[in-house]
Amino acid sequence: MEAHAANPTTAPRAGIRLPGVGAGLGRGVVVIYLSVLVLLPLAALTDQSLTGGLGEFWHQVSSEQAVRSLRITFEASLLVVLINAIFGTIIAWLLVRDQFPGKAVVNAIIDLPFALPTIVASLILIQLWGNKSPVGVNISLSFWAIVVALMFVTLPFVVRAVQPLLIEMDREMEEAAASLGAGGPTIFRRIIFPNLLPGLAAGVALAFARALGEFGSVLLFAGSLPTTMVSSVLIRQQVESGNDTGAAAVSVVLLLAALLMLVLVGLAGRWGRRHERSQGTTGSIATGGLTMMPMSGDEPSAPPDREDERE
Repeated sequence: MEAHAANPTTAPRAGIRLPGVGAGLGRGVVVIYLSVLVLLPLAALTDQSLTGGLGEFWHQVSSEQAVRSLRITFEASLLVVLINAIFGTIIAWLLVRDQFPGKAVVNAIIDLPFALPTIVASLILIQLWGNKSPVGVNISLSFWAIVVALMFVTLPFVVRAVQPLLIEMDREMEEAAASLGAGGPTIFRRIIFPNLLPGLAAGVALAFARALGEFGSVLLFAGSLPTTMVSSVLIRQQVESGNDTGAAAVSVVLLLAALLMLVLVGLAGRWGRRHERSQGTTGSIATGGLTMMPMSGDEPSAPPDREDERE
């Protein structure tokens, strides 16, 4: 009895495995599946983009048409994720913290862009914001058509990334801060936002990656004019004109941008976890895995044993 209590963690708990699948076989199946589905197509795309060498690759991605489409794509994507980061957080907050008529309907509508074919979304946006707009606003075939279309398809990424964090957040920390005299903006800035930041960053990264490669929702609504042609539409045009190398080169640029964003989010997540652990040892209040930064003017109290020693 005493020996068992003295060393309770000597025997690690065995994990549940799939029936008939060993660890080695499982890893092999995963590697083969990902290779066939992801790695081999990416390798083929990269090889196609370098068919004519690095000089031809640079010539394709630095052409006037490619540079203009990439600039439009990146500008619209950055603007969209900034807007959706703000309004997506507000929507997630309302769905978690407030009760109002039609809440279930709003919650279901958030996921509509996931299930709706993007070409159908383009037709819907044309009917609402096109030549026959019922509200008298026509933004079709313009830069703002790109922005609205991308906002439509990327909003769920932010909302669904922030919503679980709000659900799991311990509200007692907010109540404790309010009892200490902190106002609403201070509570949000020092308690709520730091704990929402990892999920918000992940949602923004996924939304940005989706916006870079969006095709269907902007095809009809924004068109393929030189001033509204995003990179995905340019890639289609290059394939149709027989310029497979140019299409692959622009695709590789978009791929690298999406991968870079995901890597930055991963690094930000690691920094956030280290920051949370360091704050937990330097005076912040940690509860349930969440962190509350010290309020201005507050000082961490000394442990009781040290107070007794000073007395």
